[in-house]
Amino acid sequence: MDLKNQLTSFQPIVPKRPNVLILGSMPGGISLEKQQYYGNPRNHFWKILFTLFNEPFLERYEDKIIFCKQHGIALWDTIATCYRKGSLDAAIKEEVPNDIIGFIAKHPSIKLIACNGGKAYDILHKHFSIETIPHVTVLKLPSTSPILRTLYENV
Repeated sequence: MDLKNQLTSFQPIVPKRPNVLILGSMPGGISLEKQQYYGNPRNHFWKILFTLFNEPFLERYEDKIIFCKQHGIALWDTIATCYRKGSLDAAIKEEVPNDIIGFIAKHPSIKLIACNGGKAYDILHKHFSIETIPHVTVLKLPSTSPILRTLYENV
């Protein structure tokens, strides 16, 4: 594997008392360049999140992080490192998971894990026995990635 394609995910965003952990798979190229969760302006994540709370959308990344923390939402990725050419989840190879079980143990206030897309959900279940944490519900949500919109528009 070409080492220039090895990617490393971000550190988690963690409020004082998180209730929800939203997991992505691995940030896309634009997000990695910006060093921002869901940094691609075409990703629908932030607009959906603000809409769910019926609050006006905030443009600044720092304000988005404050918003998450105020609402008890932690952000992280299922993958710590991987190899990937481009930004597609389908191109992910040799993933090494983040310690999701350790994170939950450190933050027992988390009651819900929301996986942003099928890849995050699949990686979570591939590497961890989530059933060992009975107080946490795991949801598989549709991806907010802009690639899905592009694919659907071309069908």
